[in-house]
Amino acid sequence: MSYYFVIISPTDTPLFELTFGTSKAGGDGIARFRNGETSRYMNQFIVHAALDVVEEVQWLTPNMWLKVIDSYAPTSSHVSCFIAGSNHRFMLLHQPTPMPTSSAGSRASTISSNSIPHNPTSPQTEDAIRQFMTEVFELWVKASMNPFYRLNSQVVSPVFRQRVTAAGRKWL
Repeated sequence: MSYYFVIISPTDTPLFELTFGTSKAGGDGIARFRNGETSRYMNQFIVHAALDVVEEVQWLTPNMWLKVIDSYAPTSSHVSCFIAGSNHRFMLLHQPTPMPTSSAGSRASTISSNSIPHNPTSPQTEDAIRQFMTEVFELWVKASMNPFYRLNSQVVSPVFRQRVTAAGRKWL
């Protein structure tokens, strides 16, 4: 599965962006989006289009974790969201890898269709994404409490990027 993670400020500006692939089920950690060369811009477009749905849903539930809130059918992408108390939105665009069509007896045929890389709406996937978002939220709180960080400015810390990447490897 390929992932595009972004933290969006209350003024709808991206503060942190990260693109990565799955490390589970034999994944190599490299994102392979179906959009080709335009994937960076299409990912931003899909996530920012989902902000309208987030703004509607966030007032209907007391939960910070909103689960899968939107999908983009042409690429089978799904958008999950976690909202901080400061109205910072943690959004994850996840696009499953296509199911391999291989001959019987190969290793690819033994991977179930409900495993994390192939089913973005399964309970296991939602739980893994929730755990990832919770860990990144804790990292965000620590980074935003740094006296050298100016509120609502881009996060450029290589340590923060490294820890978010490690959380992605751990949970996704």
